[in-house]
Amino acid sequence: MNIRLKTSCYAVLSTALAFPAMALAADNPFNTAKVLTNDVGNKAGIQTTGTLPGMIGSIINVALGFLGILLLFYMLYAGFLWMTAGGDTKKVDNAQAIIKNSIIGLLIIVAAYAISNFVLGSLINVSTAA
Repeated sequence: MNIRLKTSCYAVLSTALAFPAMALAADNPFNTAKVLTNDVGNKAGIQTTGTLPGMIGSIINVALGFLGILLLFYMLYAGFLWMTAGGDTKKVDNAQAIIKNSIIGLLIIVAAYAISNFVLGSLINVSTAA
């Protein structure tokens, strides 16, 4: 048998035998995903275990955060409309109305955050004191 053919057969055979050993040495991907999501949740301030008011507060905070981000994009869109109006007063008025409405929405979101933070903080204090 040719030496090149012989060495290539050995290479293929050794590789074929090594792959199952590498696959068996790997961790379970579901356990890895669970550990990673818990780490991300803890870093984001979302505890996977805790009291019911604490979990509800975390969910409300995340929802209000997403609404704040949505309002930021809404403001950017209104600014883009205003900058591309080209002197058309109707487009400028439309952009100003969008900016005014998004500022009102931002104030509502901040007020909702403050109220929910106060109420849920009081619930947590009452539940831990009892």
